[in-house]
Amino acid sequence: MIDKMCDFITNKIKQNVENIDEEKEAVIRFGVLLIFGELPKIIILFAIGFLLGIGWYTLIFFLLLCPYRSFTGGLHLKTHLGCMIMTVILYLSPILLAKYLDIEQNYILYIMAGFVAVFSIYIIAKYAPADTENIPILTKKERKSKKIKAYISLIFLTAIILLYPNKMFAYMLIYGMFLQNLTVLPISYKITNCKHGYEVYTEEIV
Repeated sequence: MIDKMCDFITNKIKQNVENIDEEKEAVIRFGVLLIFGELPKIIILFAIGFLLGIGWYTLIFFLLLCPYRSFTGGLHLKTHLGCMIMTVILYLSPILLAKYLDIEQNYILYIMAGFVAVFSIYIIAKYAPADTENIPILTKKERKSKKIKAYISLIFLTAIILLYPNKMFAYMLIYGMFLQNLTVLPISYKITNCKHGYEVYTEEIV
């Protein structure tokens, strides 16, 4: 229902505005989808977070991880219910794990941080940004820009993990980055039957 409404609004805009090519149409549809599809999910996510007593952690964690997720990409499930469930898992499970799985030893934190950093570099270098058929990356320039921003975001998050004294925040980010990296892997796309943009749009705009 939401997808049909977003398509309808996008088509209306395209009919009434001149010089909208395929790339601009994708950007418009993404904006419409963000308003009518993603915003309700974010509101529900925060509502669940506050009900669980981790609302402020949810807000801070969302603001920290969202740029990394945006730049690296990753799969999106086909139904809005599926996307809602995945959003809750990606943003709430790292917080709950960090809160209730108390690890005191500093060396474990550094080992896990190092593993996630190396894993993230591999993911960014080989697979990111991973687009979808609904939100394709149609230009080489955009792909290169997002890859660079993904590295910058990784450096920023790694600095927080290593320098910020609150261990809960550190483990939140470690778990969250690891889960996000899993959504970029080709096997995750295959399991969920999610398609990359290049599988739908055969010609890339230079």
